[in-house]
Amino acid sequence: MRGVGAMLWLLVRSTWNLNQKRHISSWLARWFPQIPAKPVVALKTPIKVELVAGKTYRWCVCGHSKKQQPFCDGSHFFQRTGLTPLKFKAQETRVVALCTCKATKKPPYCDGTHRSEEVQKAEVGSPL
Repeated sequence: MRGVGAMLWLLVRSTWNLNQKRHISSWLARWFPQIPAKPVVALKTPIKVELVAGKTYRWCVCGHSKKQQPFCDGSHFFQRTGLTPLKFKAQETRVVALCTCKATKKPPYCDGTHRSEEVQKAEVGSPL
């Protein structure tokens, strides 16, 4: 009988662990979707900022940042975009144009994509 009790306990324990993992994974999926959302157009013109040599910056990838655009203010987490900021370190102190349309091919720097018809026709706050 002792062996049957131990087997039953293992079965109950493994079922509980399975249910616990399923609960955690569903919670994580809500906050961290497997397929990231598309970034939205924050603005249709770049923002010029002075970057300081050696300083690390976090460029907003999702376009939802309201307080610090073009930098991340954490909005991607609360909007559950699945996107994370682009972390980069300035190599030299200089003024640069950082992208806010989020369509640049050279992130975080503006490459002029905001001048395209697609970006200019898009509404601020909508994905491309």
